[in-house]
Amino acid sequence: MVIEVSTRMLSVDWSRWGESAEALREKALKAEHPRSRERFMALYEISGGKSATQVGRETGRNPQTVMEWVHRYNAVGQEALVYQRSGGHPPLYL
Repeated sequence: MVIEVSTRMLSVDWSRWGESAEALREKALKAEHPRSRERFMALYEISGGKSATQVGRETGRNPQTVMEWVHRYNAVGQEALVYQRSGGHPPLYL
């Protein structure tokens, strides 16, 4: 029985969108919503060589969630990382 293990590393394709790792950091610092800041900063950290597991551990997020952020960014661009409220009762306090 042979088990193949992928050694392909998760990577952020920021150059596809005409951006840089530093631009992701700037977007993290300037994003309006804390969840958007978290997502941009996670991608910045992965661009710097951290794994999804490391970023997940540091942020309290599941590594699979972090990987999904990377895949969505690579497919769609920065719009995929901007937090949008997805329903439920409106917040009582803003």
